[in-house]
Amino acid sequence: MRKPILGVMGGGSNRPAVDAEARQLGALIAERGWILLNGGGDGGVMAASARGAKEHGGTVIGILRGKTTRGASPDLDIAILTGMGDARNVINVLTSDVVIACPGRAGTMSEVALALNSGKRVILLGWDAGDGLARFQRKGQLTRANSANEAVEQAAAVIADLHEG
Repeated sequence: MRKPILGVMGGGSNRPAVDAEARQLGALIAERGWILLNGGGDGGVMAASARGAKEHGGTVIGILRGKTTRGASPDLDIAILTGMGDARNVINVLTSDVVIACPGRAGTMSEVALALNSGKRVILLGWDAGDGLARFQRKGQLTRANSANEAVEQAAAVIADLHEG
């Protein structure tokens, strides 16, 4: 059985409180023995979650928007060069077993929408996507978590269900 892949999506801008939560999230993912996947950038949620995972012995995959590793997090184990720009978001969500979305902007929202439309489970960590996604919340496909610990516990339940099925 392969290791679960947790997609951590979120903004590339550095915001100390968000980045601290993302770093904790990366650490918790690594401690579970799961693989962390993100957009591979060297700022914001991507860099913070990768750093947290690496500090705790985890494996990190970065799906990069460009054709080189310029601007990539130094904490990636595997850098996948796509040359696809934001179109790489499809790879991010389809490769993930569960998506945990931290605060971000349009790119993060596109990943959330792509994941939901692909039938993936999405956990919003520390933010609310608004009323536009209420039907996914009613179905239980989209949930919210107030902490990295809560997000990882929700992800663990989803992964357990996936392995039973």
